[in-house]
Amino acid sequence: MERSAGILLPIFSLPGRYGAGVLGAEARAFVDFLRDAGQKWWQILPLGPTGAGNSPYTSESTFAGNPLLIDLEHLAAEGLLDQADLESAQVPPSSGIDYGELYRLREPLLRKAFQRARGRGDEKTRAFSAKNPWLAEYVLYRAAKIHYENAAWFDWPDEGLRRHEPEALDRWRQELAEDVAFRTYVQYWFFTQWAELKDYANENGVKIIGDMPIYVSLDSADVWSERKEFLLDQEGRPSKVAGVPPDYFSEEGQLWGNPLYNWPAMKQDGFGWWIRRVEGASRLFDAIRIDHFRGLESYWAVPSESDTAKVGTWEKGPGMDLLRVLTSWFPQTTYIAEDLGILTDAVHQLREEAGLPGMKVLQFAFSGPDNAYLPHHYKPGCICYTGTHDNDTAVGWYTHASEEERAFAETYLGASDAESARRALLRCGQGSVAELFVAQMQDYLGLGSEARLNVPGVAEGNWCWRLLPGQATEALAEEIHAMTAAFSRC
Repeated sequence: MERSAGILLPIFSLPGRYGAGVLGAEARAFVDFLRDAGQKWWQILPLGPTGAGNSPYTSESTFAGNPLLIDLEHLAAEGLLDQADLESAQVPPSSGIDYGELYRLREPLLRKAFQRARGRGDEKTRAFSAKNPWLAEYVLYRAAKIHYENAAWFDWPDEGLRRHEPEALDRWRQELAEDVAFRTYVQYWFFTQWAELKDYANENGVKIIGDMPIYVSLDSADVWSERKEFLLDQEGRPSKVAGVPPDYFSEEGQLWGNPLYNWPAMKQDGFGWWIRRVEGASRLFDAIRIDHFRGLESYWAVPSESDTAKVGTWEKGPGMDLLRVLTSWFPQTTYIAEDLGILTDAVHQLREEAGLPGMKVLQFAFSGPDNAYLPHHYKPGCICYTGTHDNDTAVGWYTHASEEERAFAETYLGASDAESARRALLRCGQGSVAELFVAQMQDYLGLGSEARLNVPGVAEGNWCWRLLPGQATEALAEEIHAMTAAFSRC
């Protein structure tokens, strides 16, 4: 990876008229902004259908795309929606996302587009289905969830369907054929639009960093259809679930609740599930950030009956057995190790043996001069961030920092208030020896905690912030370009 810079902004945080960012004109306009700002990377969050708390990290599929990101104007251009349809979906400009309203407005329009597309688009969707074997499982899972009023798969009344038995699958595919067809079209639209956006970005010199969550949701098409890959009992229930113990993100730890992998079975199979997963991700992204990388060395296993992540045990992960497979199967893929959390020498050794760049987060740096996240300790081959999607904005961080942390930051950065600290933090990261420097878009805009994307350990109110129309200005692009060029990152 060459010396460069990028900006972190989720697709849903783009501006626009339809309640959340989509894969349309605003996304291409942001690519133009990145190009003009001298940025070579656009980092996004997972693209899958969101789950509990509208989190992109609790998706019901590790392969599927989020229907809420589909550009309705693109469908209208194909004659599948009309102007009245578009007007009915419009939401007044806001810096937040009302997910309830979004779901209420979006699905009826997608169904209307499906009715108009049937017949003339069948050949294309059949070809799409043939190239994506995961699709048949996902659309049946989704249709069955709707049929059973959104019940989790392990609570479905039909035992054969619940157990993923072939005869039951065939019967239900016929029973739910209409909804299966609809959801097939939805996925076809999503991936067609995504491919067009990614091509546009690459043509303009911008590459995409995608995020690959280490775990998948218990109530997901992945676990329902391939439960042998996970540690579950006969009824599909886990005895232990994923999480992390108390750390700098949360005093209570984070009880994620995801099922844990059956690593011995996966290794015996040659890690086929992971190969398929990374193959799909490598078609979507130019670089893949492996979320919670430390879990590949050792992971925190919490008893499923526990209501806190404080209680758990460290268990051994797959380590180089998995990483060796992935790096050899996909040698052209750029990986980034999200090596944050409670780290040990073994985690650092694993990342170094795999040859992956790790992350340095500036907001974690100011406990004292020996802190490894301070830029004067960096070695080439790392990636520097002002903060990740789990952090506050730079202004919010400074505002809420402890007195000791703020005092040291002011000394180190030569800052005296939130605004000067924000600017110094950006220059500090740009000027570091890190190969890539990434800042949240909010940090270039100088926004406070009201623009924070996520507070780990808090279930509600996250993933709502959006850019307002006109915030990504030409003047801001010129300012970012000047700083980026000054530190040889253009």
